[in-house]
Amino acid sequence: MRSEETIFVGGPMDGRILPVLVGANGRPPKTYEVPVPSADGDSNTVHVYRLHPASLTPRLGLPRGWKYVHEPDERPRGKLRWPWSS
Repeated sequence: MRSEETIFVGGPMDGRILPVLVGANGRPPKTYEVPVPSADGDSNTVHVYRLHPASLTPRLGLPRGWKYVHEPDERPRGKLRWPWSS
């Protein structure tokens, strides 16, 4: 699988650059969730990052690279729900 070096902005991973797997279209996932274990070991805190273009080309406005921006109010996704499973 292919990966792309992606920068993280804000939150506990501010300034880090990590390799993130890209899909068949060459784009990383829309959200990235980082579980952080608590000190007491009871529950994990999940930080959610949302995908944004790092910069845009001047003429056409196409994205030139990607970055993840911390969304402090965003909730982590639950389980995947299919429309045919009730």
